[in-house]
Amino acid sequence: MSVGGRLMPRFLSRRPLLWGVLALLVAALVGVTMLRAPRGDAAPVVLAAASLQEAMGAAADAWAAKGHPRPVLSFAASSALARQAASGATADLFASADEAWMDDLEQRGAIVPESRATFLANRLVLIARADFQLPPERAGGHDVASLVRAGDRLAMADTDAVPAGRYGKAALEHLHQWERVAPHVVRAENVRAALALVERGAAPLGIVYATDAAASDKVRVLATFPENSHPPIRYPLARLKASTSPDAEPFRNFLLSPEAAAIFARFGFSPLAG
Repeated sequence: MSVGGRLMPRFLSRRPLLWGVLALLVAALVGVTMLRAPRGDAAPVVLAAASLQEAMGAAADAWAAKGHPRPVLSFAASSALARQAASGATADLFASADEAWMDDLEQRGAIVPESRATFLANRLVLIARADFQLPPERAGGHDVASLVRAGDRLAMADTDAVPAGRYGKAALEHLHQWERVAPHVVRAENVRAALALVERGAAPLGIVYATDAAASDKVRVLATFPENSHPPIRYPLARLKASTSPDAEPFRNFLLSPEAAAIFARFGFSPLAG
């Protein structure tokens, strides 16, 4: 074959055919890979309150053991997660540590209302490091103010926005101790950050959920706040309208099932569904 009166080498004349064959092979390999790989949107993305870390992780493992893609879990303060969801973050489910932030999302039209269910309850406790020695003269049950000396710090989640912090402030106000304690409060971004401050000894005392205290061998519970001293600690769950995962609703149903209730109970939560 000639181009402009000159001979074209035979391998050049076959180059389009070779490239075509190679392209078909690559396409076939990519197609096989895509068929074998799980769909990118199959695993639901769950925005969950920081206090749910161990329990939600165990529930996700149980779901994956049934042959489903393991849910992608994102933990933070309910306030931070609600803001993310409201701003259009790509996620499928939201599990809050209080009803208020779920109410906020519902008012914004960010959740599927009929998917909302309150499924867990918790308790509020006062903690100290495991090696903390409480002098007899400072023993006062729920009298936190008597336990906090001048210079001491009390670790709490942000009392203005984070559920654990708001529950804690409400309890202290109910017990007429907030004004005396407030100057000593160190505000953390979420309840697990407050727990970490006590674990490290950065604050001798802290207010967290009972389940947080149970998850750490570095702290001990000094007292449990009366349930009537603060609003009921309830965890609502809902599917977000931005959800795209086909597994979102099945996993939500699983979280409300008796099997999941047993998992959450193992971590100290009081299941309200299933």
